[in-house]
Amino acid sequence: MSDNTKDQNTISRRNMLKTSAALAAAPMFFTKGAYAKDFTNNPGNSSTVTLGFNVPQTGAYADEGADELRAFKLAVKHLNGKGDGGLMNTMKPMNLKGNGILGKKVVYVTGDTQTKSDAARASAKRMIEKDGVIMFSGGSSSGVAIAVQSLAQEAGVIFMAGLTHSNDTTGKDKRRYGFRHFFNAKMTGSALGPVLKEEMGISRNAYHLTSDYTWGWTQEESIKETTEALGWNTTATVRTPVGAGDFSQFITPILNSGADTLILNHYGKDMINSLTQSVQFGLRDKLVNGKQFEIIVPLYSRLMAQGAGENLQGILGTTNWDWQLRDEGSKAFVKSFGTEYGFPPSMAAHTCYVQTLLYANACENAGTFYPPEVIRQLEGFKFDGMGNGETEYRAEDHQCFKDVLVVRGKQNPSSQFDLLDIVKEVPRSEVEYDASIFGGNLGPYKV
Repeated sequence: MSDNTKDQNTISRRNMLKTSAALAAAPMFFTKGAYAKDFTNNPGNSSTVTLGFNVPQTGAYADEGADELRAFKLAVKHLNGKGDGGLMNTMKPMNLKGNGILGKKVVYVTGDTQTKSDAARASAKRMIEKDGVIMFSGGSSSGVAIAVQSLAQEAGVIFMAGLTHSNDTTGKDKRRYGFRHFFNAKMTGSALGPVLKEEMGISRNAYHLTSDYTWGWTQEESIKETTEALGWNTTATVRTPVGAGDFSQFITPILNSGADTLILNHYGKDMINSLTQSVQFGLRDKLVNGKQFEIIVPLYSRLMAQGAGENLQGILGTTNWDWQLRDEGSKAFVKSFGTEYGFPPSMAAHTCYVQTLLYANACENAGTFYPPEVIRQLEGFKFDGMGNGETEYRAEDHQCFKDVLVVRGKQNPSSQFDLLDIVKEVPRSEVEYDASIFGGNLGPYKV
């Protein structure tokens, strides 16, 4: 071999090494669906992909959790091509094919948040590290949602929040790897304000009982902002522990406070108990300063209405979705859920089912499970046919904007499920706000 040939071979080998080094330093993907590096719980060549459903199976919000889990299981069934397809028949735009996600059969694991942030985070950590989930969802507490959303960001695994109504979830505590379909306290205040003005006037004295955690704090703040703008006075704001059970010590001071309105910033069994005890104390029968005493429950659901019974009749609040809506998406979901379980779904069920489909569809749109690309598909995604009118996942904070329902406990229910009257369907244009008002930073797309 000549010296010239040896030199050419040496140069060739050097060029190959340079090319290899350049490829190693290149971005994680070159074309859609083709990725050069691994990511957390990449399903790779597996025939299945695992989702995690982390719900309150015990604790004050366990009733909501039970319905969430029913909906998650139904979503998996539909994604795998079984059953009637539910909202996959009405969602627009949609790339789901009924063959799992990206051709992989969907399997799932479950956990119990116990309605406690520490327990929820531990359960989610187990799902990520032991069970290999590519996405996890669930929760009926904003404290839980914020805790596990932070973990999702750290681990690089997407969290599709279930019920979380605190402004902080997509405000100061928002994260790139967290998404919320549910509405929030700010939107509740915006939707409820005009109805309160029309029905209760502009001169009232409001007394707040508030769950002592992030959701209660921001709910109280948003409702105060709304009512004080109407001209109402805030008589007192009192914090109560989650799962208190007996609220009598908090209700007794209201009787001689001069307040003519009680605002219960409670949820789940806490709301059922505090409302029931307030009625037992005779608050709804009182006249204060010539006004009939009123109770408001800013956020409630059909499941809470079932628990509260006749105590909730006539009481105003808001809800994210109701099974009585007559749009095609709502009818499809009610039919599918009712066929599966024998009764209509709650807003908890609707929210968690929708979140599962939204994640799966984003993977199909991205052509990969690689989280940054899936996230980019969800950011700014506009969709319809899911039961809340035209909806958008705002890119700036990962908050969904859609129509909000003002509801009232029905005076003469025809069944144990026919408990709410829809007072007003508030269009999304009336509940939107600037993304910057709550601060926070989404953080990076982890690589």
